[in-house]
Amino acid sequence: MSALVGIPLFIAAVWHGNLPLLVFTGLLMVLAAIEMVALFQRLDLYPPHGLAVLGSLFLLGSAYLYRDAGLGGAIALILFFILVFMAFLYPAFSPVEGAVTLLATLYIGLFVYIYLLRLLPNGWIWLTFTLVGTWTSDTVAYFIGKRWGRRRLAPALSPGKTVEGAVGGLAGSLLAAVAFVIIYPFLPRGPLLLLGLLLGLAAVVGDLVESAFKRQAGVKDAGDIIPGHGGILDRFDSMLFTAPLVYYYVGMFIIS
Repeated sequence: MSALVGIPLFIAAVWHGNLPLLVFTGLLMVLAAIEMVALFQRLDLYPPHGLAVLGSLFLLGSAYLYRDAGLGGAIALILFFILVFMAFLYPAFSPVEGAVTLLATLYIGLFVYIYLLRLLPNGWIWLTFTLVGTWTSDTVAYFIGKRWGRRRLAPALSPGKTVEGAVGGLAGSLLAAVAFVIIYPFLPRGPLLLLGLLLGLAAVVGDLVESAFKRQAGVKDAGDIIPGHGGILDRFDSMLFTAPLVYYYVGMFIIS
């Protein structure tokens, strides 16, 4: 039921782009920032919710105004303000908490690339490719790993993930790329197929990164806002890595 409600809303925001996608992305970032801070709190680290949320939304606002050209300056300003707070609020706001606040802000800030992808030429195609490729990779990896998985991929982080599942995920993202080559024959075949493979690798890494956060915090899911699916980070962990990859790859090798 969660998927039946959530996926159409997401697709509608992707289709319209502009303000609906901006608002939807902002909502995802706020909820994910809250989840991220909660993970750190389980480790007796208390980065301020408000600072993490404002920092991530500041990155989104910079993307809205200046696209990726504004991200470097936004990151510098976020770092500056965190250091100022650390200096004037110590010991209530310690250097360690300043560091995890910056980490949470930048990690959640990767959601910005969902919005930026839609701004590319043929942005609908590239954002849809990212969504379909990531979801296909995750889904095929799950079923292949469950059926044939034997060798653990990263047992210290996620005992359920297997090498066979990861290979299945690569095959899934490659199949998604093949489908897009067929549907959109004007796209360059070779670069798109390579992007499909790279997307599968990025999806695996993104999944493992979030698993590392959860493993350290001692929780199974980052949140419970999506019944049956966990939290926002649990659903978008792979996309936090695949969206930046597709954005820069397309910009450098396909539309440059």
